[in-house]
Amino acid sequence: MRKAYMGVRLRRLREERKLKQIELANALGISPSYLNQLEQNQRPLTVPVLLKINAVFGIDVQLFSEDEEGRLITELRDALAEGTEDVSLAEVRELAMNMPAVGRTLVALHRRYREASERSEAMAAQLGDDWIAGGPARMPYEQVRDFFYAQHNHIEPLDEAAERLYAAAGLSPRGVHTGLVTWLRDRHNVQIIFSEGNGAQRRYDPAMRTLQISAELKQGQQAFQMATQLAFLELGEVIDQLSVNRILQGEEARQLARVGLANYFAGALLLPYRDFLAAAEAEAYDIEKLARRFGVGFETICHRLSTLQRAEMRGVPFFFVRVDRAGNISKRQSATDFHFSRVGGSCPLWNVYEAFTQPGKLLTQIAQMPDGRTYLWIARTVGIANSGYGAQGKTFAVGLGCDIRHASRLIYSRGLDLADPSSATPIGAGCKVCERIGCPQRAFPPIGRTVAVDQNRSTLTPYPVA
Repeated sequence: MRKAYMGVRLRRLREERKLKQIELANALGISPSYLNQLEQNQRPLTVPVLLKINAVFGIDVQLFSEDEEGRLITELRDALAEGTEDVSLAEVRELAMNMPAVGRTLVALHRRYREASERSEAMAAQLGDDWIAGGPARMPYEQVRDFFYAQHNHIEPLDEAAERLYAAAGLSPRGVHTGLVTWLRDRHNVQIIFSEGNGAQRRYDPAMRTLQISAELKQGQQAFQMATQLAFLELGEVIDQLSVNRILQGEEARQLARVGLANYFAGALLLPYRDFLAAAEAEAYDIEKLARRFGVGFETICHRLSTLQRAEMRGVPFFFVRVDRAGNISKRQSATDFHFSRVGGSCPLWNVYEAFTQPGKLLTQIAQMPDGRTYLWIARTVGIANSGYGAQGKTFAVGLGCDIRHASRLIYSRGLDLADPSSATPIGAGCKVCERIGCPQRAFPPIGRTVAVDQNRSTLTPYPVA
């Protein structure tokens, strides 16, 4: 833990609990003068004091963590990029560190502003008008993405339930498929039918107690579909409770969230937390070895690695993303402060897009964001084969990234100079919010700037609007 000056957060804690300085000092077992120095940012908050706060008040230590602060910094930079003034990184850090509630309020206000703008633009596009009041609500899938992001992509009740069922059913890495067929038959009187050409990967008939699974899927994929249905059968009430969240507005968003939560449980059942984390650490997070060991695909392993954030047993905090050739991000899950801008798109210098030029090959990249944060990225293409001649398959690129300080734990860091800043590829959160003026791949200027044409150099130079 680096030196953290969090006086404002301590004062807020004291005000919320209606405590005087001497009362809080006595509760934490420190002197009033020391507490006063902490609140005035004259002394950093230490780990023993932080643990005492957790023990006495039950406050999540994540609220005082560097990663949580980093997430807020990233979101604030995204929000303030569209403002009328240039806000320095130092000012953003100060706001995130000392006034996090104000920072979160600004992020929420910016989100509402973006939603209102997008609604107006969408309605104007439909009606051919330049201005319109109202419009369609935020897309349900975006609400679900924000829901999982707010949970740090870790749903503890589902992880614990999956571990209990894994043990009760006597499952093993290579015996999950058979074990789930038996469990569904014996415990739920559900018959599994592996059928071809039904147009769906999974179809459940509650009246007939039959579950049809596509025979075209691999065994690991079939097991995942069975586990998903099992989530609805055994954990329906838990999933319903979890899907009641202020982020999810409307029945469609809640239904999508229910499917997402059932899929989360399925991944946790095929790859139970403790066993999978132990294997990941033992194999230095070698994705292909883990895929062979547990009998699932490359993408499934990447997705599961991004969820290992149990408080007392954390794995490497990863960011997981899946994109297509056109740059559409269809999956984006994060256990870290890293995220791509909602308004900026993606960066063409990112190795996830390079993966399409080398199908099936695993690529590594040390990449640095404009704020100086550096990450190790792993990328590879994955595909869904076509069902026959003339049928179109699907190809995606998946990326898994982590902060450079965790990179040494990964087998993919071997041979890379993690300490050399010049080895990092400068990437950004998309051209609209990226301030790298000299980037050779810039498609258009940042928001709030226009372009000056230098006829002598044949380059485009963004500059502030007068």
